[in-house]
Amino acid sequence: MDVEQTAIERLKMASDMSLRLYKQPLVITYSGGKDSDVLLHLAGKSGIPYEVLHSLTTADAPETVWHVRDTFRHLELAGIKCTIDTHRTSDGGNVTMWNLIPRKLMPPTRLVRYCCAVLKETSGRGRWIATGVRWAESQKRKSRGVMEALHRDKSKRLTLMNDNDESRMMMENCQLKGTRTINPIIDWTESDVLDYASSEKICMNPLYECGWKRVGCIGCPLAKKVTRYAEFAKYPKIKAAYIRAFDRMLDERKRRGKMDGGMRFGETGEDVMHWWMEDGVLPGQMVLEGMEEDTL
Repeated sequence: MDVEQTAIERLKMASDMSLRLYKQPLVITYSGGKDSDVLLHLAGKSGIPYEVLHSLTTADAPETVWHVRDTFRHLELAGIKCTIDTHRTSDGGNVTMWNLIPRKLMPPTRLVRYCCAVLKETSGRGRWIATGVRWAESQKRKSRGVMEALHRDKSKRLTLMNDNDESRMMMENCQLKGTRTINPIIDWTESDVLDYASSEKICMNPLYECGWKRVGCIGCPLAKKVTRYAEFAKYPKIKAAYIRAFDRMLDERKRRGKMDGGMRFGETGEDVMHWWMEDGVLPGQMVLEGMEEDTL
């Protein structure tokens, strides 16, 4: 069975399980990147009922925002339910990258990716969701399975590494309260994704036509340094938003008496930006003392 048909069969299986366990359609998560565009197209091709969910990070490139809006407009005209998760604080306010940084008292880093945990990974709770995660994307994603049942208690999580995993029946019937996830294209290569998008003439994010290799939050610390500098050069307003958030973060650290902690950022938002961009170079960059968790 080729990768396309395998992915479609995975989607059909997850759809059946979602309808049986939750009495609701499978949720396709959509970021506006090429993997989620391919996943969305496969869902349409499979003939299953589905909804689409986008997690608003507030730090995406304008082109990505436009692409998501345009895609949703076409889907809604076809009668498909589309939702943008804006995330809420306990007091009902919106959670954004810009108010999350002061709350967490530090910028997001490679080691502490609270931005993903809050702005992306909380979406789709209590539903079966499908993602465009692929093993080829990163070393960390190699631990992800074809199917997953996520739970706050790590001992109760289930990860199936292939379609014939002996734990599959357990996952189908388990009563865990948590997000169940299917990753239909997890074993696809970059070439598989690009070849499929080309053959199916999928309209993708225009940033790829500009030579971008990845599409995500501007300034993501997981990106290469040269990429981050190029992104901020292209989007100076987003860079300025980070600096303002860093200024508010320093004010909050002062208010809480955290300025003498293990993280030596400097005195201004500009200093923090320099510290953040020069990952692994400046003293204290990877020291995480003084960070305080903050509930939302």
